[in-house]
Amino acid sequence: MPPPSAPSRTPGTWDVIVVGAGPAGATAARVAAEKGCATLLLERAAIPRYKTCGGGLIGASLAALPPGLPLRVHDTARQFTFSLNGRRERTLVSGSPTIAMVYRSELDAALTEVAAAAGAEVRDSTALTALEQQGGTVMVRTNHGDTLRARAVVGADGSASRVARYVGVRCAQVDLALEAEVPVDERTADRWRGRVLMEWGPLPGSFGWVFPKGDVCTAGVVAARGNPVALRAYKEDFLTRHGLVGPRPLHDTGHLTRCRRSDSPLARGRVLVAGDAAALVDHWSREGISYALCSGDLAGHAAARLATSADDAETGAIADRYGREVDDILGTEMRASGTLMNLFSRNPGLVHTALTRLPPAWRRLDAYIAGRTTVAGIMTTPLARSATALATRLPRQGARD
Repeated sequence: MPPPSAPSRTPGTWDVIVVGAGPAGATAARVAAEKGCATLLLERAAIPRYKTCGGGLIGASLAALPPGLPLRVHDTARQFTFSLNGRRERTLVSGSPTIAMVYRSELDAALTEVAAAAGAEVRDSTALTALEQQGGTVMVRTNHGDTLRARAVVGADGSASRVARYVGVRCAQVDLALEAEVPVDERTADRWRGRVLMEWGPLPGSFGWVFPKGDVCTAGVVAARGNPVALRAYKEDFLTRHGLVGPRPLHDTGHLTRCRRSDSPLARGRVLVAGDAAALVDHWSREGISYALCSGDLAGHAAARLATSADDAETGAIADRYGREVDDILGTEMRASGTLMNLFSRNPGLVHTALTRLPPAWRRLDAYIAGRTTVAGIMTTPLARSATALATRLPRQGARD
């Protein structure tokens, strides 16, 4: 039986409350509402709101979007330029152009509209301030002084998640990304149209990117947290070399990306985490939208089951099932991407040479971008196994070498 419908519930009580209206949260709210749950979606900012993000949707993300989502795509990547800290640059052509360039503000707003159309109530400018479980109820307090009650809560409130702290999410990798959205003139826009740049940077595990969006380029750099001065210097050098420092940027921000430990919890009682709140991010590319959409879908289904769970044993079984589902799909990917990240950190030059000089390596990456294979699929190929074995025998190398 579906949970009780909204008209029969006590004011302030819900079957499911979702915290955060990004891809994970909006997806979880839509799925829970579609399953018949009285669902409330909370977002601390006013929608639409800016979100630091490259905004490139790979094939796995596009496949996970709701059918007919009204979303503007500002460009599609057909060419990929790779370089090693500005050297050894080479441009390759995609066999099936896939990466769709979007703004997160527009993506998140579109996903939230679909959740609302499915029956979820959306309250923006509303932040969670406290969380507590009592028996079969989760109490959520907000910045407006309200106390709300639900049978299940999904935390999808980003990498600085309050819900993640409550659940006890632990991370194996924390990175700092610095990004600017830069207006560009027509000549510069033409130079970047249909082409993205991935540059392996001078810091361990670092890279820079340029994503074109018509008259704006989103550009940034990322590296392990801990040396912000060096990362800022790399960002300035990167933007200067690519002619993206002249205009005043529309946004110039930074944020942390987190990758979970394999044993990190994904639930605590009736509280689940998804997306960035669960630290579900690719170790190497730091891509997180596909992880958010997938985990949000799984969390929405799990939350709907929690809304009708009768006792602690059933609640625990549902939470355990959610954890297994996430691990089977995304945990497998993260373990593979962690192996790739170790390879890349040890020898970025080896990775660059493989991608730009060995056609099978590029075809595999292109297939992953298009959604036809996975990182796990790539890392089990003989080429990837050979490269991993070779990297362990070579001295550790930086991108400047």
